[in-house]
Amino acid sequence: MPSSLKWKIGLLFFMIVFAVVTVLPSLSVPVPGWWKKNLAPEGLRLGLDLQGGMHLVLKVDIDQAIANSLDLAAEELRATMRDERITLVRARHDDPHIAVFTLPNVEALNTVERAVANDFPNLKIRVESEEGTFPRVFLSLDDEQVEFIEQNAVRQSLEIIRNRIDQFGVAEPVIVRQGLDEIVVQLPGVRDPDRAIDLIGQTAQLEFKLVDDSGVVDLDRLINQAIEAGQWERGGDRQQLNQALRGQLPEEREIYFHRRVDRETGQERQEPILLHVTSLMTGEMVRDARVRVGGTFNEPYVSLDLTARGGRLFGQITERNVGRQLAIVLDDVVRSAPVIRERILGGSAQISGGFTHGEASDLAIVLRVGALPAPVDIIQNLTVGASLGQDSIQRGIIAGLFGALLVATFMVIYYRLSGVIANAALLLNVLFIFTGLAMMQATLTLPGIAGIILAIGMAVDANVLIFERMREEFALGKTVKSGVEGGYSKAFSTIIDSQVTTLITALALFLFGTGPIQGFAVTLSLGVTFNLITTLFGTKIVYDFLHSKRKLKEIRFLTLLTNPGLDFMRLRRYAFGISGIMLLVGAVAMVEVYRGTANLGVDFSGGTMAQYQAQQPFDLAEVRQALSDAGLEGAQPQHVEGENRLIVRIKEDREVVGQITNTITAALDQYLGDKGFWLESQSEIGSAISETLRNKALQAILIALLGVLIYLALRFQMRFGLAAAGATFHDVIVVLGICWLFNIEITLLIVTALLTIAGYSLNDSVVVFDRIRENIKKRPGDDLKVLINRSVNEIISRTVITSLTTALVLVSLLIYGGVVLHDFSLVLLIGILVGTFSSIFVASPLLMMLPGSQHEMAKSDEEKVVIEQV
Repeated sequence: MPSSLKWKIGLLFFMIVFAVVTVLPSLSVPVPGWWKKNLAPEGLRLGLDLQGGMHLVLKVDIDQAIANSLDLAAEELRATMRDERITLVRARHDDPHIAVFTLPNVEALNTVERAVANDFPNLKIRVESEEGTFPRVFLSLDDEQVEFIEQNAVRQSLEIIRNRIDQFGVAEPVIVRQGLDEIVVQLPGVRDPDRAIDLIGQTAQLEFKLVDDSGVVDLDRLINQAIEAGQWERGGDRQQLNQALRGQLPEEREIYFHRRVDRETGQERQEPILLHVTSLMTGEMVRDARVRVGGTFNEPYVSLDLTARGGRLFGQITERNVGRQLAIVLDDVVRSAPVIRERILGGSAQISGGFTHGEASDLAIVLRVGALPAPVDIIQNLTVGASLGQDSIQRGIIAGLFGALLVATFMVIYYRLSGVIANAALLLNVLFIFTGLAMMQATLTLPGIAGIILAIGMAVDANVLIFERMREEFALGKTVKSGVEGGYSKAFSTIIDSQVTTLITALALFLFGTGPIQGFAVTLSLGVTFNLITTLFGTKIVYDFLHSKRKLKEIRFLTLLTNPGLDFMRLRRYAFGISGIMLLVGAVAMVEVYRGTANLGVDFSGGTMAQYQAQQPFDLAEVRQALSDAGLEGAQPQHVEGENRLIVRIKEDREVVGQITNTITAALDQYLGDKGFWLESQSEIGSAISETLRNKALQAILIALLGVLIYLALRFQMRFGLAAAGATFHDVIVVLGICWLFNIEITLLIVTALLTIAGYSLNDSVVVFDRIRENIKKRPGDDLKVLINRSVNEIISRTVITSLTTALVLVSLLIYGGVVLHDFSLVLLIGILVGTFSSIFVASPLLMMLPGSQHEMAKSDEEKVVIEQV
């Protein structure tokens, strides 16, 4: 055995051992601590769609942060003027970024201007003073302060949310900033999603305000008048109500709502209460907050420990207002309003109000950590139950193993010994992919599994390319050793080109795609990279080893469609007719998708999708009636065939998500409680992020096509690049049109399938083009039509086998993958058929129709850089 072969075998053995030991921690197998720490600290991480948990996208209201900062400065200025015995009356203004104060006289104006200049350098002041009127000042934050808030509001919110979640006790949360004003929160394995949402989204603006107990206003009568006039509805915005009653309420007073809980029934009600606008104290003066149990009803309450300044201020407040009610307001809701019996010293206070222990605990967390600088809106909420995630894993494993068994069996029957070698390479490729994911601490998701499927398909294709080249070499009468060498040598450049074009696609998807698409890109990139190693390096070592041991006597393959001699170009007109019709359908589908009138999933249209598991069989008609009785007229229920599963979709164009899932669950419990429905997963997406997801998906596809076009233009010639890009675009549009015809819901998973089809189509076209270019070089005088026909006939066997093996995996996914992967695998299967059709009847005819000479096409091959084979 040559020493170079020994080194190659040793290197391959080391890579296998390294990969196995790196993946072992993911299988809960004990390994040395130092190894786990340095190689794969977290092991293989599963996405939330596989292990269960929550994925939230929060949007920070930066405009409100600016308004809050201005309000705080304005109130401090008013307090300063009060010490100067000057009363500032704040007037309403349409722009929340401007605070308007009316002054009692012109003499006070100089004092205010001096105070602003000396003590409030971040405020800009504009004065209006006309004879016969009270002077007014207009305050706003200067540009530097506004820029500071814009840069730090999201950062501060992120740290506060991180601290809240840390105290909530979620293992390995992911909290990162996204874009200008968004925060992504991932909570794997969270068991109480509603509680987590309340904890994260609570602004925790704590204020102490005096209750107006003059009794001069009948709040119930005023509110009923506003409702009858159509100016407000119960449960509506509090600010809207106060605006509607403007002029009927005393100056510097506003209506709030006092949250009360009936101790016997547990029902919550909101009672109107009139408060002074001025905040006497805020949550910034709270040093600590703890849950205590006590009081008359021995119930949980929140005990507050105030700062030194807060304790002094609280003592002054209680001393001045003995006998009056002091409202404790949290996020615009009055939580309690106790009567001050005496001056309270010691720097402590308490908030009570019928809390459960969990509510009191969460309230203590947000008060202890601090208030968010601005409200945060949830614009995306994806929640997957642990049982559904486990079900997805089990179904994925079953489908994958069955599909792999079908492919492996076919490869062994058709290619015999070479099929066994190829199967070993496929297994090794999958092992290396998981190793790469573990070392990169990347996350495996359902779209990531799609990337692995495509990578496996390309690995099969690479081996088939080599074997078919070997077949041609053996047909020329070459020896086994020479035929193997020739097969690898002649397939080398084709494999490199097909893998590199796919790698370019994956890179574009990673750079410009969203989270699920990026997961797809990562696994696809790893699969393509390791495929070059296992196919061109690993399998070659096996052949060299067998030859060195004199065990490589003869290599035999079965025969399928070996150069049938068909005139494919003569059929191009019929093929173009079929493609033209399907492209027209696809164009209509694109317009429908753009207009939002197609069957878009909540990923792209906005809205809610909830999936339930029922303990008893149910009828869809009774579900539809139950949802209708609950007022959910836009709900679209779907019964998963063969399973007691229900999917409910409600599409609505809302900026932020609501609590529609709770309404659906309550309706099912109320009207169909005997069926035992329980929530497995939910997806709530606001229209803002759905538009972003749609735009990023389209951007990723276009960038990928542009990258491939440039590569093929440089590597081959522009004519090849345009034809390959055209064929790929054809496949994506045609499959989209078919999805539209069959009313398949367009979701992010379907977009991932379209991207997978694009990668497969590119790979197929490059293989055909590589053979055309080779034949042009061999027979430069032949007619291009004849050369294309010959090339397609020579590789038709490879095309059919690759499509067949990939289809076997997809059929397995379609049958055993479950409802989550059903449409995904169906679209992929359609795409494989369309891609096979286009590589023969679209890509090659396009190459013939585009301008250019055969001499230039051949020249591009002669000038290519020769890459030495390992």
